[in-house]
Amino acid sequence: MEMLNAIREKILTGAFEFSEHALEQSIIRHISVQEVHEAIRNAEIIEDYPDDKYGPSCLVLGFTRRNRPLHIHLSYPSRPPIKIITLYEPDPLRWIDHRKRMPR
Repeated sequence: MEMLNAIREKILTGAFEFSEHALEQSIIRHISVQEVHEAIRNAEIIEDYPDDKYGPSCLVLGFTRRNRPLHIHLSYPSRPPIKIITLYEPDPLRWIDHRKRMPR
């Protein structure tokens, strides 16, 4: 919970940046910064990647005010600023309840 609170604080205070990939995906998928803020307010960490090759990161799930589910893959909050690596709406054919990957 401590990490999630630190993530929320950084995102909501603007101490974050989009990777080039995340910026492209936000445009293609019509995900606004406002929606990122909304989703982060009620987010939960659903996957943790402490040994990610570019540095520790995690995947969070949050919902916008319009109940749009968003997955936001981002760096740990220890990185100043936090980096949003990618973001997307979870595909229901690949995710169970937006939280768990479907078995392959």
